[in-house]
Parts: sequence; structure tokens; C-alpha cells
Amino acid sequence: MTKSLLSETGSETGHATRRARSAARTHRTRSGLAAAAAFSTLVLVAVSAQHLGSFAVSQGVSTIAAAVPGSLASAAAAYVLLTAGLALSRSLRASKAADLHVARALGDEASLGSWRALSWTGALLIVTALAWFMAVNNAAVSRTFFDLALIQSSAWKVIQAFGTNVTIFAVSAVLILVWSLLVAIARTLPGPAGRPLRFLAIAYGDLFRGLPAIITIYLIGFGLPLTDLPFVSDLSSTSYAIIALTLTYGAYTSEVYRAGIEGVHHSQIAAARSLGLSHAKTMRYVVVPLALRNIVPPLMNNCISLQKDTALVAIIGTIDAFNQSKIIAANNFNLSAVTTVAILFIVITIPQARLVDKLIDRDRRRMRAGG
Repeated sequence: MTKSLLSETGSETGHATRRARSAARTHRTRSGLAAAAAFSTLVLVAVSAQHLGSFAVSQGVSTIAAAVPGSLASAAAAYVLLTAGLALSRSLRASKAADLHVARALGDEASLGSWRALSWTGALLIVTALAWFMAVNNAAVSRTFFDLALIQSSAWKVIQAFGTNVTIFAVSAVLILVWSLLVAIARTLPGPAGRPLRFLAIAYGDLFRGLPAIITIYLIGFGLPLTDLPFVSDLSSTSYAIIALTLTYGAYTSEVYRAGIEGVHHSQIAAARSLGLSHAKTMRYVVVPLALRNIVPPLMNNCISLQKDTALVAIIGTIDAFNQSKIIAANNFNLSAVTTVAILFIVITIPQARLVDKLIDRDRRRMRAGG
């Protein structure tokens, strides 16, 4: 019996040892590949930094400004090579370690370092490729989209026109939140008495979710002035843009509201009605407040989309940032002013996107905590 147990223990120890040695060889191979890739990347980045820096200086960029990006990239590549070298060293120590547990720990550290080095190597190669793309053909891409002199001279005009986009967004966002809530409430009206309004709400949502926003803007922006109706036909193009975006995004946002309203547990509604609250008061004091807690992130996503789609108003002649940049681009045969518009939208959109991420994380933590 004792001999059998000893035999089984020895067999298991032998299997564990062989698995550890096999894993050590895998770690060593991966670390070697990571070190070779990191060394090749360092050479490529250093050579690219030298050539691209020299080219930038020949194009009038100051020596310091041309040297800084290449120096940072080379330093990053050197750090990646150091990480890969440490991973290779740990993998070699793991293969020579007599203690099985020490070998496993060193192998895990080597594997993590190797994957980190390979990840950063890929990122540096992508950045280097983009840098060469900007510089090839006598920097045709850079001169077409990133003419710093034109960006500097036209930036104020574009920023002033961007105020129109901000105005359209701010007014439309308020109107959309109110209008879409009314549509969502109409969509959820109970009983036969609410059937006509439910039908109209469904028809409205299907219609404007099916129409592309640019078509809605075009029809309203050019169609309403042709009607010769009092007041309606005399509005500004900005007003028509606000109406069109409100109708379009009202349809999408009403579905977000409806999902939140229908997500409220029926026991909450039953409790409110049992206390004598009418349907309207139940919606006002119970259902809508509870629904809003769950739909803030998707509402913010709709706001981000609305902010970007304000550029579509250029089709009806509104002098927004995009239209202003098109005028500048046509006069200079260069698209750098349009790049300025892109940067402005990105600067506004990214903080909103990060806010949405934080709200989603907060809701997730609240749900895990049972709140």
C-alpha cells in the first residue's frame, strides 16, 4: 500500500515537473520572440525618427519641435525592449530553477512581460506606419489635412461658426427631452381609451426612425419655406434645423424613455395606484423618476449623436462650422479647415463619451450593491 502511494506520488510529481518544463520552454520561446520584435521595432523607430525629423526640419519645422516626437517614440521603444529583455531573463531563470514553484512564478512573470512587450511593439509599429503615411509623397497627406498656417489663420472663423452648431445642439436637446417624453407616455397609455394616441406615437416613431436625418433636414429646410404659411415659412435655417433634428431624435429618444418606463417593476405602479394616485400622478411621481435612473447613459449617447449630426444642417445652407470650413477649403484648395471642425467635434464629444462610461460604471456598481 505504501509503495503504491509512493509510486503514485512520484508519478504525479514527474508529470508536474514535465508540465513545468514544457511551460518554461513556451515562456522562453515567447520571450525570445518578444525581445527580437522589440529590438527590431527600436531600430525601425530610431531610423524613422531620424528621417522624419530631418524631413520636418526641411519643411520649416523647428529643430526642437521636429525632434521631440521622435525622441519620445525612441524612448518608448527602448522601454519596450527593456521590458522584453527582463521577460527573457525571467524565462531563462525559470527554465533553470530547481524549485517547481519558483519556476512557475518566474514563468508567469515572463509571460506577462512578453505579452506586454508584444502589445506595445504593435502599438509603436502602427504609430510609425501612420507617421510615414503622413510624410510620404512629399508630405502630401500632411499638407492636405494639417496645414498649420491655414489652420491658424482660419481657426477663429471656424470657431465662431461652430457656435451655430452649439446653439442648434443646446436648443434641440432640450426640446427633444421634452417632446420624446410626451411621445413615450402616449405610447404607454393603457386601455382602449389610449389606443388612438398609442397608434399615432407608434406611427411617428416608425416614420422618423425610418427616415435618414439628412432627408428630414432637407425636406423641412427647403419644404416649409415653399408653403408660404404664416410664421412657418419665415423661420431661419437654424430654426428649420432645430425642428428637423427634434423630430428625428425625438423618435429615437422616445424609445429610450419607453424602455425605461416599461422597465419599472409593475409592483411599483400597483403600490402607487393602491395609494389612490391616478395614472397621471403615478407616471409623474413614481414611474418617470424611476425610469430616468436607468436611461441616463443611453440618453447621453443620443446627445453625443445629436452633437455630431448638427453638421448635417450644412445641406440647407446654415453657416455652421462645416459650411464655413467648406468655404475656406474651396478658397484655398486645402482641407485643413475641415480638420479644424473635426478637432472641435472630437474635443466636445470625448468628454461626453467618458461621462457616459462613468455613468454606466456607476449604475453597474449600484446594481451589484443591490441599489
